[in-house]
Amino acid sequence: MNFMNRLERKFGKYAISNLSLYIIICYVIGYVLMIVNPQLQLWLQFSPYYIVRGQVWRLVTWLLMPPSSLNLFTIIMLLFYYSIGTSLERTMGAFRYNVFIFGGVILTEIGMLAMYGIGILLGADKAMIAQQSSKATTYYLCLSMFLAYSLFYPDMQVLLYFVIPVKVRWIAILDVILIAYEFVMSEIGNRVVIGMAILNLILFFATSRRFHHLSPGEIKRRSAYKKQVERPKKAITRHKCAVCGRTEQDGDDLVFRFCSRCNGNYEYCQDHIFTHTHIQ
Repeated sequence: MNFMNRLERKFGKYAISNLSLYIIICYVIGYVLMIVNPQLQLWLQFSPYYIVRGQVWRLVTWLLMPPSSLNLFTIIMLLFYYSIGTSLERTMGAFRYNVFIFGGVILTEIGMLAMYGIGILLGADKAMIAQQSSKATTYYLCLSMFLAYSLFYPDMQVLLYFVIPVKVRWIAILDVILIAYEFVMSEIGNRVVIGMAILNLILFFATSRRFHHLSPGEIKRRSAYKKQVERPKKAITRHKCAVCGRTEQDGDDLVFRFCSRCNGNYEYCQDHIFTHTHIQ
């Protein structure tokens, strides 16, 4: 069992379902704030200079900043990203999708804070390094989401400009070329943001190397089957671990065994059958 599977078994119950919807809601709030008072974005954007001086809310509020100005094309792109985000969540599962999105956010923050700290230690111009380290944006995180989608569904077709059918793989290749060009031509702040988004994509698939993609039809069939065989929430449990309290309802892959050395009728899951303290 690889690292990601172990994480999912331990923390999967805390995953946020339908995360793509919350991302879109954050953008909507950001657009409303920009319309009401454009100066608010100065208090919301990511800025290590102000964060280390106590304005820690910027670690979260920069996620409200939309990746581009509001127009018809932006609305279409947000709907598109919601669609592919939902497909990714169904393919990966809610936990893995959460790890992918929040991993990109955390890596971006770490990269910008590290750039600011290194710049200060090396004696770089404080105004310049403060300005460069404030370039955190979710734009490249959204692009990495699309690249992840293209890795799962390279042959899926989308209508470019609602007319031209194009396979996702070709759009992804074009995006990679554009990202590489922007990385070379951009300033250090944008390079860090791009680098962290790509690093997140690489790390995610490296830690999920045994995870295989499913076709949309297979996802639909599995979802329908899961609803049909789903156990009632108040079903009576037959097995319960005497150490952690897990039952067969906590996972279909859990195995339970009785311990012959314990004085009594004690049952343990596979994680504790050989590690528990024997009861005498």
